[in-house]
Amino acid sequence: MDVSNLLAAQASKFRCSQSVTVEKDTPLDVDAGFLTVTDLNPIDEDSYRSNLEEYLKSTARDGIQALVAALYELPTESSVDGPFTKLPPPTTQLPRAKPLPKPKPPTKWERFAAAKGIQKKRRDRKVWVEEKQDWVNRWGRDGKNKDTEDQWIHEVKANADVDFDPVQAARDERKSRVAKNERHRLQNLGRAQTAQSEREQRKTELDKTLAATRTSTASMGKFDKKLEGDKKIRGVKRKFDPTEMSAEKEKQASLAVLSQLDGDAKRAKIDKGAGDDVVNVRKAIRAVSKGKGGVVLGREPRKNSKDSGKSKRGKR
Repeated sequence: MDVSNLLAAQASKFRCSQSVTVEKDTPLDVDAGFLTVTDLNPIDEDSYRSNLEEYLKSTARDGIQALVAALYELPTESSVDGPFTKLPPPTTQLPRAKPLPKPKPPTKWERFAAAKGIQKKRRDRKVWVEEKQDWVNRWGRDGKNKDTEDQWIHEVKANADVDFDPVQAARDERKSRVAKNERHRLQNLGRAQTAQSEREQRKTELDKTLAATRTSTASMGKFDKKLEGDKKIRGVKRKFDPTEMSAEKEKQASLAVLSQLDGDAKRAKIDKGAGDDVVNVRKAIRAVSKGKGGVVLGREPRKNSKDSGKSKRGKR
């Protein structure tokens, strides 16, 4: 009886089952939420040194296989585009991208409550109304704070004006309370910003004074004893361009240098030409007229021409 076909089928089945199963001493840490796999197993030095490329491919293949197997275990839903699955929440804790926000400074009421030992009680948003036998909002639409405005009868004082409107008076009172709360909120914000700005300014002044005292000795503080916890004085940090940059950035930098040199050369040429061509008219007139002025200099040619004409006529 020939059982070679059965053995071959069994071997192929065994190989297929091995190809989709990843077994390691330390199980792989699969985070389906971030689609990441962490392999904590130590590196096999023999395989790593003998064939690095094959070792890296094998390790990457095991990680991808474990990730795909984890994704196939998730529940799927059908849609027009095909089946899709929703990734679970990530299990890997990542650090914050930004530092924690600074705590807000306490308001005036919070400081007063802390000094008096008053405990803050959170008020419910809804209150029970006996007349309506229902829960209504404390503020907002159909709120409890508008009962005085919505009631059908109002009590008016005897000395009230003839055109007194109790509904409008109740509405104005409610609006004034809202404006008062908003004014107090803005005052708290301004007080907090002022305190913070004054604190920052005071800190900057102290740092400057400390830096000046540390460099006020003959050695500029080089041989002075340093106290524990003293920070190094920061100077002006120089910035240098990177040694490697793209061809486009290098081209722009070279053109900027050339344009600056060209501009300096043009300005120098203009200044030099202006010095050669421009004549000080006052000095020229003063030199030619021997200090007599431009009016006298303008009359002298006429006198000379008359004198020359007389002399010519006299010679005839």
